[in-house]
Amino acid sequence: MLSESELIARAIKGDQDSFAQIVDLYKNYVFAIILNFIKDYNEVENVAQEVFLQIYLSLPTYKANNFKGWIGRIASNKSIDWIRKKRSKFKEEVLEEELVDSFYLANTDTPEDLLIKKEREMEITKLCRSIPPIYEETIVKFYLHGKSYEEIAREEGVTVKTVASRLYRGKLMLKEKWREDNETL
Repeated sequence: MLSESELIARAIKGDQDSFAQIVDLYKNYVFAIILNFIKDYNEVENVAQEVFLQIYLSLPTYKANNFKGWIGRIASNKSIDWIRKKRSKFKEEVLEEELVDSFYLANTDTPEDLLIKKEREMEITKLCRSIPPIYEETIVKFYLHGKSYEEIAREEGVTVKTVASRLYRGKLMLKEKWREDNETL
């Protein structure tokens, strides 16, 4: 068995077998890091593939320092990128649903009612964006999408108790933000 530095040197030169050995050596470590961020195993596998692709592409720039730490940083960064993409996609879906809802509301409400509802929606959306994403997403899923605690727990890979806790804490944060905003007026 070659040493880590020898495997790295050979992988940089294009030796696929050496890179495959690096993957075998660090795959459990990479999976463990990603699982700290992402609970969906299928997504963990996808992110792990992105991590190893990034490692392969970045090997020539690696400075012989702390290889395991370097891999860990790549895994953490890729996990955070995945969360950001998911959050962005989630917000786009919510916005799209709100637009569809507002279209149907526009056909049944008076212009004054529609204006009041739209202003209220904008205030609530602004408040939701001011709290941590984990609470924002849970609140949106429960109140806007009408999902049950159990559905949210399954989607997020957490317990029902965690969902209840996130909703409770998120509502407290929203109330506090609401008070702060209204005191400044």
